[in-house]
Order: sequence, then C-alpha cells, then structure tokens
Amino acid sequence: MPTISRRTALKALGAVAAIGSISPLPLLTRQRKTQMPRATGTALRIAHLTDVHVSPGNASRRGLAACLRHVHSLPDAPDLILNGGDAIGDASRASAEETRGQWELWQRVMREECRLPIEHCLGNHDIWGGDRAKGKQWALDSLGLAHRYRSFDRAGWHFIVLDSVTLTDDDYVARLDDEQFDWLRRDLRATDGETPVLILSHIPILAACPLFDGDNEKTGRWVLPAGWMHVDARRLKDLFAKHANVKLCLSGHIHLRDRVEYAGVTYLCNGAVSGNWWDGAYQDCEPGYSLLDLHADGTFTHQYTTYA
Repeated sequence: MPTISRRTALKALGAVAAIGSISPLPLLTRQRKTQMPRATGTALRIAHLTDVHVSPGNASRRGLAACLRHVHSLPDAPDLILNGGDAIGDASRASAEETRGQWELWQRVMREECRLPIEHCLGNHDIWGGDRAKGKQWALDSLGLAHRYRSFDRAGWHFIVLDSVTLTDDDYVARLDDEQFDWLRRDLRATDGETPVLILSHIPILAACPLFDGDNEKTGRWVLPAGWMHVDARRLKDLFAKHANVKLCLSGHIHLRDRVEYAGVTYLCNGAVSGNWWDGAYQDCEPGYSLLDLHADGTFTHQYTTYA
C-alpha cells in the first residue's frame, strides 16, 4: 500500500453535511479506447483528469502517461483538458527536495505526453507544507498559473476555476475566502445570463460520496470533516440560484464518483486518475477520468472511463 491513504491524508475538522437529491451512478465497468459519440450541437469536448498524485518511486509516472495516451488516442479527442488538482503525490508532508522532485516529474510527463490545451486547478496536496503560504505560490508557479482563481471563455461557455483550499493555522478547510467569494459574485454578475457556466474546484462544493470516505457515521450521526466538502456550500448554492446559467460544477478530491442535482445545478465528483493512490480501485471507483461534451444550449453529456 502507498504510505498515504485517503483516511489519513486529511485531518477531520468537523462539519455536518446534508445532501439534497442525488442521481446514482452505475458501477464502473472497464472501457478501453471507447467514448460516447459527440452529439450534434456539441460546443466543446473536455477531459477532466483529477487527483493524479504523481510521485517518483511508484507506478504513477507510467499511469499518468497511460492516461494521457488514452485521452490522445480517442477517435474523437477532447478539445481541452481540465486538471482538477492534486497533480503531485503529497507536498503537504514532503521536504522541499521531495516536493521539487514531484513537480519535476509532473512537468516532465506533461511535456512528453500532453499535446492538448490544459487548464489547472489547485489541490490541497499540491501545497508544500514546509511553508504553506509560499507552498501555494510554489504550486501556482509549477502549474504556470498567474492566480489561484480565475475565469475564461471557451466555445460559448464561461469557465470559473476556484481555489477550494483555505489554509488554517494547522491544516485547511474547504471554502472560499471572502476576497475570492466577492470576486466570484462579481464575475457571475458580469457574465451574460445566456452564457452557460462551468465551475471547476478541487474539493466538491456539494457531493454525496464524501459521506463514505471514512467512518463518518461511527458516532451515530453523519459527521463530515470540513476538508471533505465545501463548508460554504450553502452560500454558494444561494449565489448560484441568482444565476440560472450556472449549469455544472466539477470536482475531485474524494477519489470516488457521484452526481448530485440540486436547485438546477449538476455537481459531478469525478473519481481519480490514481484510484486508490496507485493501488487499484478505491471502493467502487476504478482509476479513470471523465469525458464531457458541453452543448451550445447549456446542457452536457458525461462519461467516466478507465484507461488501463
């Protein structure tokens, strides 16, 4: 087993979650070089790769290369890759030298294997723990990002990339700081109401699968750690309710998959390229990535596929 597990990778900070209506996903079956046909009206095809956790000394280099080769070999390849965060193994507990080695490996594999445009999101394990304020900047520099949150437009859709990881004195909590929330409110207000919006965050804004990531019911009540899902989900869903063009929120972090439909927004937690930290499947989720077709009318189609 890897030295890091999902249950020990984060510290429980304590928050209770209540999930709205949930659309169950079928158990994953292996798929190889298959994909959904691109529908008429598709504006953009994207591949969402998250939680790669690449690190020297294990299977991650070969695994990431295999995943990227699978993406590039699809008969109808994506137009864009979204990296959902946790690109590297775990900088939070690594030395500066180990963190540097992880980033160098990530960058080398991406140079060798990735020919498609890619947009990045910060994950908690991307942030060096030796000096976490500097560690976040180190991650941004390594990913070639000028800012930790941002937005851009592509093929008639508006994309918003958030920084879910608010650092605390000894760990982190999943929420937007006030500066970022104010920016998000202004950005949505400035976006044409007819333009569909996709929001990418590392940690789920709203999800069901975090409930099963650990013994969260052992006290007799559901208790969800504040690093598993956004503790500000209520104010975010209230903000989204003012903007009917917010259609889709993508996340990773949990290494599991689900689809939650709430108040007109679809929330997809999209598994992990690394599966169980490069040790096969994590619970019901095989290592894989998600393929999405974004349609001009604001709808989308979605498929999760393995690559091995």
